[in-house]
Amino acid sequence: MYSYSIIQWMFFFYFYSFVGWCIESSYVSIRTRELTNRGFMRGPFLPIYGSGAIMMLVVSMPFQDNIVMTYAAGCVGATVLEYVTGVVMEALFQVRYWDYSDKPFNFQGHVCLGTTLSWGFLTILMTEAVHVPVERMVLSISGETLTLVTFVLTGLLFADFALSFKAAMDLRNVLIRMEQVKEEMVHIQKRLDAIFSQAGHDMAARRTALTESVTAAGEGMAMHIEDVKNAIESRLDAFKHTMLSKPLEYRESVREELMELKEKYAVSLESRKRLSGLKDFFLKGLIRSNPYMTSRRYKESLEEVKRSADRKAEEDGE
Repeated sequence: MYSYSIIQWMFFFYFYSFVGWCIESSYVSIRTRELTNRGFMRGPFLPIYGSGAIMMLVVSMPFQDNIVMTYAAGCVGATVLEYVTGVVMEALFQVRYWDYSDKPFNFQGHVCLGTTLSWGFLTILMTEAVHVPVERMVLSISGETLTLVTFVLTGLLFADFALSFKAAMDLRNVLIRMEQVKEEMVHIQKRLDAIFSQAGHDMAARRTALTESVTAAGEGMAMHIEDVKNAIESRLDAFKHTMLSKPLEYRESVREELMELKEKYAVSLESRKRLSGLKDFFLKGLIRSNPYMTSRRYKESLEEVKRSADRKAEEDGE
């Protein structure tokens, strides 16, 4: 049975969080072919790995003489931890930091059979090999030194976590607002289609520059606001001949509404552009550190934000 002090348990948590960060960052850096500071936090720590390591030690304690039960306990404990963490993070941030939806025998994308089986083997490796020299190292450190180091690490991690948590909440708010702006743009497009239909245009003519720009906005803001304004102005000019057959009062009311919709669209487009700009350091870091993050509800907006972060990184030479 493990018999550690609170300080020692905390140090083990920090140590394995750091080791997990090293492994994860190396793996993702190799996969993406660029240096990646992996994880939720900005510092070199991945708490999910630290939590997983502590969980493996705790659940295996009653079965240290039974390797089969140690394996089973590791499978169950780690899977429960991974599932609960994934559900809570998605509920809070509207983003998944890992997603097994494309893996066979997955449950809600948060866990899958392959990782569950792997957790069991990792638990055996952890308890039988990895933790033995780590335990020896930690127990060799004087109590005063270990306490000092642990308290310093605690302060640093709490500060990092607080800023990273704020960045994750900011990202959630950005995605929500971008989705609202998108809905506003789609509403404007539908209203314009209705106006053009009432004016007697056929369906082809009603596929205006505005409709195209709504799609472009979802694909990365390809059109500038001035382009949109000019396109709508040209469409208004083309409207003249059709509108000549309409009463003057009707023509003026339609023109006024079109101009109002044009301005609303320009504001919405600028708002979406600004939201995806990512000026906050921790928010940019969060996006760059999690290239595989997904969002079921805000998929399009998240992809736009990720493209914006990549462009910003290229401009800054990162």
